[in-house]
Amino acid sequence: MENKNMFYRGYVELLVLKFLSEKDCYGYEIVKSIKRASKDKISLSVGTLYPTLYKMIDQKYISDYKKQTGERMVKVYYHLEDAGKERLEALVSEYREFSQVMNEILKLK
Repeated sequence: MENKNMFYRGYVELLVLKFLSEKDCYGYEIVKSIKRASKDKISLSVGTLYPTLYKMIDQKYISDYKKQTGERMVKVYYHLEDAGKERLEALVSEYREFSQVMNEILKLK
């Protein structure tokens, strides 16, 4: 299982951008959405998610903003920027190409 989790780390950026393309989300919401969509097969840790989010903010793929959600509770939401939409398209294209090549190598259809 450890090797499987390391393999998934390469897809964290792709998954985060995918979910942010649907709506603005806060960190825990992204984790829950990925876990639910993968039927509990992919479980991101905070230690994996937040460095990826911060890196994508630095690269201008996403932005963040704070939203008051309770009397004293503030959540940080993440928003997909135009550069992030372009990055998502590129990553999806790379993923499809990689999957096709792997299927050919492994003789899967």
